[in-house]
Amino acid sequence: MSITRRTARRSAQILGVAAASTALAVSAAGSALACNISEFSAEAKCDGGKGVITVTDKDASGTPATVTVYLENNGADAKTVGSKEVTGTAAGVTISFDEDWAPNAEYRIRVQAGRDKDHLIVDKNITPNLTTPSEGCSKGESTPPATPSPSESASTPASESPSPSASESSTAPAGSTDNEPSPAAGDSNLAETGANSNTGLIAGIAGGLVVVGGGAVYFGMRRRGANSSR
Repeated sequence: MSITRRTARRSAQILGVAAASTALAVSAAGSALACNISEFSAEAKCDGGKGVITVTDKDASGTPATVTVYLENNGADAKTVGSKEVTGTAAGVTISFDEDWAPNAEYRIRVQAGRDKDHLIVDKNITPNLTTPSEGCSKGESTPPATPSPSESASTPASESPSPSASESSTAPAGSTDNEPSPAAGDSNLAETGANSNTGLIAGIAGGLVVVGGGAVYFGMRRRGANSSR
């Protein structure tokens, strides 16, 4: 009987240890599959030039969760961006909130998931709060207009005038026209008289006579002086 009792006690002890080990393993497995705030992450992105806030749930237990996004201002909720349901997976499930966020803006993301009797398994914020990038989303840049090419009129200086054609330059002789008045008859006679007159010859003869006369007077005076001295 004593041997049988000892064997029974040992068997009970072994079964107790195995049961405890099984309970610990189940508890550990349950803890590993339980929803946790560390399995949620948030990011501010741009989608087609518009801002969005994405939240990713990597809860392998697949516990349904409610995600709410708030815009913060000086530590207080300025507005509620939106609230959505998500059921996570080990690979991750992402939900998006349309939000035209400003650079360096701050958002608070609240996660509420599961129930354990009368309280939520998760009822926490993703920490730290989400801060948007320092540069906002592009609104679509317009292509700058091409530099206009200079016009043909601008390439030719306005001061340049077209040269006269050969036919135009040969139609009328330079310096004469058909309408010029002919010289008067009196003018031509006067010109001829001045050119063909004997004025020079007459002046030369008169000059010679003056010289001869002067010489005669001179010699006459000398003779008179000689006669008077005798």
